Amino acid sequence: MPNETTADDDENPLDAETTPERTTESETAEPRPSETAETERRRVHVTRGLVDLLLDMAEDAEPSSVNLVLAPTPAGEFDADLGLDPETPVLTHFYMAEAGQSVSAVFGMDLGTPAGRGRARFLTHPQGPFELTERDDLAAVVLLAVPPWERRTLAAFDRAGRKLELAVLDAEPPQEELD
Repeated sequence: MPNETTADDDENPLDAETTPERTTESETAEPRPSETAETERRRVHVTRGLVDLLLDMAEDAEPSSVNLVLAPTPAGEFDADLGLDPETPVLTHFYMAEAGQSVSAVFGMDLGTPAGRGRARFLTHPQGPFELTERDDLAAVVLLAVPPWERRTLAAFDRAGRKLELAVLDAEPPQEELD
């Protein structure tokens, strides 16, 4: 089923996987709750500001690769209603890989990432390929970018290398205050 926003020959790596059309009259057009839950599990939400920043960092680092830990904010903590379940994680922040690196090298502990954070990573492959490799640091979700550093060359994968749907949200994360 062609995507109406792209030309037939346009290769957009972020197109969602299509599901077969239903042909029986007894089924409604509304998805079943189990289908909705499965779709949400295969969707990664991220703010446009974070996407823009990550792609800029990738371009600045080229020809070196980038490997950053990403952290979410629950959708319910945003000032605006995102139309998502309040517990849905939205990727909003990153942590520099250098933070805590010397302790990690000696003791094997990642002290640069706060506890409970960092279930996602941003990786770049400046020379390709546009897929996860055995050499990549994996996480539950991996955002992977390749040149040219544009939205169409950014995709989300699970740790097994299966492509996930990437939903970029025009929303600002809540302001954080230092205590």
